[in-house]
Amino acid sequence: MDIDFKEYHLRCELHGHEDDVRGITVCGADARIATSSRDKTIRLWTQDNRKFVSSKVLVGHTSFVGPITWIPPSSDLPHGGVASGGMDTLVLVWDLNTGEKVQTLKGHQLQVTGIAFDNGDLVSSSIDSTLRRWRSGQCIETWEAHKGPIQAVIKLPTGELVTGSSDTTLKTWKGKTCLHTFVGHSDTVRGLAVMSDLGILSASHDGSLRLWAVSGEVLMEMVGHTAIVYSVDSHASGLIVSGSEDRFAKIWKDGVCVQSIEHPGCVWDAKFMESGDIVTACSDGIVRIWTVNQDYFADQLELDLYTSQLSQYKSSRKRVGGLKLEELPALDALKIPGTSDGQTKVVREGDNGVAYAWNMAEQKWDKIGEVVDGPEGSNRPLFDGVQYDYVFDVDIGDGMPIRKLPYNRSDNPYDVADKWLLKESLPLSFREQVVQFILQNSGQKDITFDASFRDPYTGSNAYVPGQHSRTSDISVKPTFKHIPKKGMLVFDTAQFDGILKKIVEFNNALLSDQEKQKLSLTELDVSRLDAIVKTLKNTSYYHSSKIADSEIALLLNMLCSWPITIIFPVIDIVRMVVLHPDGANALHKHLSEKDVLIEVIKKVTVNPTVPANLLTSIRAVTNLFKNSCFYNWLQKHRSEILDAFSSCSSSTNKNLQLSYSTLILNYAVLLIESKDQEGQSQVLSAALEIAEDENVGPDSKFRALVAVGSLMIEGLVKKIALDFDVLSIAKAAKGSKDSKIAEVGSDIELASKQS
Repeated sequence: MDIDFKEYHLRCELHGHEDDVRGITVCGADARIATSSRDKTIRLWTQDNRKFVSSKVLVGHTSFVGPITWIPPSSDLPHGGVASGGMDTLVLVWDLNTGEKVQTLKGHQLQVTGIAFDNGDLVSSSIDSTLRRWRSGQCIETWEAHKGPIQAVIKLPTGELVTGSSDTTLKTWKGKTCLHTFVGHSDTVRGLAVMSDLGILSASHDGSLRLWAVSGEVLMEMVGHTAIVYSVDSHASGLIVSGSEDRFAKIWKDGVCVQSIEHPGCVWDAKFMESGDIVTACSDGIVRIWTVNQDYFADQLELDLYTSQLSQYKSSRKRVGGLKLEELPALDALKIPGTSDGQTKVVREGDNGVAYAWNMAEQKWDKIGEVVDGPEGSNRPLFDGVQYDYVFDVDIGDGMPIRKLPYNRSDNPYDVADKWLLKESLPLSFREQVVQFILQNSGQKDITFDASFRDPYTGSNAYVPGQHSRTSDISVKPTFKHIPKKGMLVFDTAQFDGILKKIVEFNNALLSDQEKQKLSLTELDVSRLDAIVKTLKNTSYYHSSKIADSEIALLLNMLCSWPITIIFPVIDIVRMVVLHPDGANALHKHLSEKDVLIEVIKKVTVNPTVPANLLTSIRAVTNLFKNSCFYNWLQKHRSEILDAFSSCSSSTNKNLQLSYSTLILNYAVLLIESKDQEGQSQVLSAALEIAEDENVGPDSKFRALVAVGSLMIEGLVKKIALDFDVLSIAKAAKGSKDSKIAEVGSDIELASKQS
């Protein structure tokens, strides 16, 4: 049925699943729908006038269910069936007439991600990188179809199979023979669909959709989603629908997004019915149907309910000051006086968070302003909407819940302990133990405070009866301020115009030197460099822009052929290329053929070194940690890289110091993840060397100390760190005038005492 585009409206909601709805299949042309869910069930829905009702619940999977596909009627299944795949590695076949499981297909080693019906056979894909063909309940063939997890499989009308993978490619298959590999996406290919008479649709983690000709050409790219795109489908009318983690189902016509339908959660799947209606599967556990038919529009009560669902979801997700809006205290919190001048407090006012500061002189809270989206990157923890230097976890024991103890270094720890013990209705005999813990873990052990007690509410002195202390029953667990480090740090700013200007200057010098003219760039080469820089400048299109293989080849050729004294601006462009998704993948591909990069590192770190070469190259290597495709390369060359740049730690150049400590910190994060004890030991040694050097700048020292602390609490080298006398280094750090260094010193000291 052909339809002209009209705006879609909610038709109805299908309630029944108890967790995320993950998959949808339309069962033939008789208005039946089957859905799969994280709740381990499949539900069959049957049309009842405008609405759909749940007619059967299929139970058999032992973990969440993902892909689901319709099996047309046959002699074995006269009324048709569905096949479902789950995290439990099984493919189950169901009779839709009886709701009974008729086949259990075992063979995959990991989660099943896709199922296609192929002339009576079923073909399934899996995270285990294989395809399996099933016939009459038996696996008749299996093959490794990709080098990475396979995320989807479909069948073309012409009989070929198509697969999409985490290796970023699509492949077409005839039997077990790969006919073509489609390269273009910069991240996992998650969803596939047939576009009638045109080709293949793909949805990717890179945020884009693509339409491919069967020959492999990209016919169209659709960009509009702001997060992972999980699913895609098409209709005979030419419309396309996609579902994304950004909570929108988007409808596309001729490559243009013509409508975005917001959901109160991730849209895992979206499918067209033959009528043109759209079915969406959402993480809120609800299936929704959307229509352009006015006779089927939802009534006002249903629309109001949906609007309310969206509003509640947004409110629950809105964060200010690092906290959920709904968790902020109300305005009444301002009735409680502050404890120090300038102390901040964030309270909820309507749908916004508003910050106030305590004015000690006037004894009132002064309004600072609205917090639009709180400082999620702030290192200061929050408690009840207020920032503190520390928020400790306190385990009372006896099965009681963990309690929070907030503390600022400017506070008197005795006052804090007294107020906290009274608030939590705990014995005052715990007072000294709590105070000592606060002093020890806030780096204030050598500071003397007034220990006299006055009840903060009555003003009276304390009566501490001669009871036995329950010190063994209370265990205070700290919240580390700076460790462990998560994620990678990069150097992502560049003066592109200056870099290009320097390359042109050096190129002109080559042109004027008869012996080196052959090394100079042609006009085409210069235009290619201009194209690279233009792509790199336009960061808002990184998810869809491309850097050609010929452009990468040009950069690598310049690194190899240009004199060592003038290659630093070329290295600087490479540094930025590796932050571009497509550029990183293209560079990785070239390195697998010829490892130019490790040769450049060796070349620029030999004596006598050119400082600009050292700085640009170490930052380029540091930026490689941004893309996981380089992780194996970074681990393979770890010793060479760290040895080559080791001189940077003793350099008087602060930029070199910071670059080297950032490289060390990134390696710590990577090697913790890979559980490489040998590598962790080398990185720990390098980080401690930086931390002990009195001539190293504060930022460099801080990053080195964070690497040490992270390796101690999440790595495999805590004992080695203690053998290196890390406690002395932590103690020295705690005495630093730089607050960040003092704090991470406390973190390390505490980490060393944990069992």
